Amino acid sequence: MNCQVDIDEASGFCAGVIKAISTAEKYLSENGPLYSLGAIVHNDEELSRLADLGLRSVDALSSLPAEVKTVLIRAHGEPPATYQEAQHRQLQVIDCTCPVVIRLQKLIRERFLYLQAHEGCLIIFGKKGHAEVLGLQGQTDGSALIVENLEQLQAELEAGRINVDKAVEIFSQTTKNPVEYRSVCDYLSAQMKKGVLKVHDTICRQVSSRHKSLSDFAISHDIIIFASGKSSSNGKVLYDLCKKHNVRSFAIEAASQLEKEWFREGDKVGVCGATSTPKWLLEQIKDAILTM
Repeated sequence: MNCQVDIDEASGFCAGVIKAISTAEKYLSENGPLYSLGAIVHNDEELSRLADLGLRSVDALSSLPAEVKTVLIRAHGEPPATYQEAQHRQLQVIDCTCPVVIRLQKLIRERFLYLQAHEGCLIIFGKKGHAEVLGLQGQTDGSALIVENLEQLQAELEAGRINVDKAVEIFSQTTKNPVEYRSVCDYLSAQMKKGVLKVHDTICRQVSSRHKSLSDFAISHDIIIFASGKSSSNGKVLYDLCKKHNVRSFAIEAASQLEKEWFREGDKVGVCGATSTPKWLLEQIKDAILTM
């Protein structure tokens, strides 16, 4: 096809995922098969590559084969109960929790204890059931309110589960949309009465900085091919951003999903992806477009 294809330089694994995958690869090369608690990355193509090296995943520690004595904790992190169970089972833990997530977990725990003593409320803006959010909620003994969007925040306020006459503190999952987080915080601030709202800026800098650069990337190309795993929370946020700025944005998981009908002769094509999308996959997609 006669077109120009550019790969977004900022796309690809974030630092936390790079650390987790490189740690797993090193262990696999030196020791053989390894189990991770949950998928190490939300990308089926990369998971398939790692599976060929011997990486397996389980949804719970109780699902580990009896002979397995080592488990990897991925970048998303885990609640305290997971570490307690691992200790009880005498498992060796390879902890690959992202440093950004570790700092957030510690901060949430600290503020939860303060708010608990002052009858305050702690809110986490994030995807319910997401691995990172479960780990963060675990720092509050499961008591933090989780809101995914403005509508859910409004529902919590209407139900009286947020006392606007007491202290309220809000945190965000590290991979959420910073614009959406700001709108949620602004709305909450306007509802406060005698209580004081404290907003914590907890979106990963690597993620938040991508929003401006990816917007520019989407605008500067005729068509956008966005590669991401279907279960990637970050992928959904970034794809929606591309679609907002370029209506000819298409989401795929692998090069095999490309459709020739999407393209026009002379198109300037932009290939990009989530923080869970490997660079090798973006290169593979570029090659596939050029040979269509």
